[in-house]
Amino acid sequence: MNQASRFPPVDERLFLQSVSRAIDVIEAYAASPRPMSLTEIARAAGINKSAAQRIGQTLLARGYLEQAPNGSLALGRRLLDRGFDYLRSNALIERATPVLIDLRKEADERIDFSLFDADHDNLSIMYAIRLQSKRETFYATLAGRRQPTFATSGGRACLAMLAEDEVDDILARSTLTPLTPRTLTDPDAIREAVEEARRDGHSLAVEQALLGEVALAAAVRGPDGRPVGAIHIAGSLAEWEPERFRARFAPLAVAAATALHG
Repeated sequence: MNQASRFPPVDERLFLQSVSRAIDVIEAYAASPRPMSLTEIARAAGINKSAAQRIGQTLLARGYLEQAPNGSLALGRRLLDRGFDYLRSNALIERATPVLIDLRKEADERIDFSLFDADHDNLSIMYAIRLQSKRETFYATLAGRRQPTFATSGGRACLAMLAEDEVDDILARSTLTPLTPRTLTDPDAIREAVEEARRDGHSLAVEQALLGEVALAAAVRGPDGRPVGAIHIAGSLAEWEPERFRARFAPLAVAAATALHG
């Protein structure tokens, strides 16, 4: 499992295979975030059991893995420290936080801020800030969650700021697996949704990522004019008709995103 191919090439003379394999072990938990035996780790990370044992013991000693009661290895709390370090080092997240807090007070619905990550193989948005409303599922409360670009209001809002050939390239490289029975997976239908977002200046998604949810997002531009993230407002279809939700919250989302441009 060589994850280095997802990112820009480096001089092979500078590439440390041992470090890469240690990261592979940590990333092996992505598909099944539960305690695993050395045999399971070796299989998931694509390494032999001896390497899994050495790497596992090293990560255990540094706190990035922890020992479960049955002797298997689980992700360690030290990983949260590194996530915290990233969040507090990101200037955009720091700037976005007071804007989102004010937006949450005004909207009284869930407010999210996502980072756009479509430059490599991830083709996704990653939620960096999540301010909850009165009703949530567990995963909707967690920062760090990735969702596919094509199936989210924030992802489509970001795609709308790109040229059509870039959108086509991202869709061609995406695995268009539905998240709900209503998720658009036909490339032409997704392009229509992106074009609508381009025209409106925001994206509206109804039950695309979560059943019963209506979500609206406006993209945030970086200094070069390209999308770097999005502000989301999400509500329940039990309380909101989609067009009424759009009329109420689109101006708020767009204003908040505009305040963060550049």
